Amino acid sequence: MKLLLLGGTDFGGRAVAEAARDRGWEVTVFHRGEHPAPDGVRVLHGDRTAPDGLAALATGEWDAVVDTWSGGPAAVRDAARLLAGRVGRCVFVSSRSVYAWPAPADLDEDGPLAAGDPDADATEYPADKRGAELAVLREFGEERTLIVRAGLILGPRETPGRLTWWLERVARGGRVLAPGPRDTPLQYVDARDLAAWVLDALEAGLHGAYNMVGPQGHTTMGGLLDACVRVTGSDAELCWLSPEAVEAAGVEAWSELPIWAPPGSELHAALHAGDVSRALASGLRCRPVLDTVRDTWAWRQSLPADSQPPLADGISAEKEARALADAITGSGPADG
Repeated sequence: MKLLLLGGTDFGGRAVAEAARDRGWEVTVFHRGEHPAPDGVRVLHGDRTAPDGLAALATGEWDAVVDTWSGGPAAVRDAARLLAGRVGRCVFVSSRSVYAWPAPADLDEDGPLAAGDPDADATEYPADKRGAELAVLREFGEERTLIVRAGLILGPRETPGRLTWWLERVARGGRVLAPGPRDTPLQYVDARDLAAWVLDALEAGLHGAYNMVGPQGHTTMGGLLDACVRVTGSDAELCWLSPEAVEAAGVEAWSELPIWAPPGSELHAALHAGDVSRALASGLRCRPVLDTVRDTWAWRQSLPADSQPPLADGISAEKEARALADAITGSGPADG
C-alpha cells in the first residue's frame, strides 16, 4: 500500500509512519523539516501554512493519506482538496475534545459535537479539530474518510510530556504526591497501538468515526505510578492523597498532576470514561501499561540531556512539599 503522511516525524504521526514502513508499505512523509523523518521513507518538504506550501504534493498518487493536523481547519481543507482526486482514502486523527462539553461518562461516537467551521483559521482546539473533520468529510466524502478521535496518547516520543513528567518526578525519589484513590481508572492509548489500529483499519476499509483510547480502567493511577517506580528503579515513596486533600491543597488536576482527574468529576468522565466499544470490536489491541512506561523511559534515557523534549509543567517541588506536609499534620485527608 502507498501511504502519505502529512506530518509523520513526531510522536503519533511518526508511530504510523514507522509501523507502515515495517509492514513493507511504501511510505511518503510530507513535513516542514523540524524533526528528522524515519529511516526508510520518502520525504517531501513543505509548510502547509505558507503560500504554495503544498507544492511538493501537486503530483503523485497514494492509496491513503493520514493527517494529524491540530491547527486551523483551513489547512486541512486545502490539503484534502488538493489530494482528494489522487488519494483513495483519508484518515484524519482528530480528538475526543470534539464532543460538546461536558462529555458524560460512556459517551460514544454519536454524542453531541462542538461547532466547527471547515474554512476557519485556528481558533480553539475543539472547534479546530471538529472543523478539520468537516473539511475532510466535505472533500473525500463519508465512504472514503476515517476519523480517529484520539484521547490521551502515551508512549515513546511523547511530546506533551505527561507520562515523562511522572517518570522524571519518580526518578528523583523522595516522597511523591500520588493523587488517589490508587484504583482511579485511567483511559489512554499507546501511540504504537493507535498506529497499528489505523493501518489495520485502512486494510479493512473502515470508515466513519472511532473513539481511540483503550478500554476504561486499562490501568489505574496506582498501576501507572507503580510502573514508573519499577522501571526507573527509584526509591520514591508514593504518598497517596485523596481527591479532597488534593483540592484542599489547591493542586490542579491534569495540569499540575498530569493524566490524573478526580473520579466522579466532569474531567474524569471526559478523559477516562469514554465508550470505545466500536474500536475494540474492530480490533484495537492495547499493550500492558508496564510496556508503555518502560519503553517511554528507555526512549527518554537514550536522548542526550540537551535534546530531551520538555515535560508538562506539573506541580512545583515547593507546592508538592506543602501539600504533603499538610496531609501529615492532618489538615488534609490522605488516601490509602
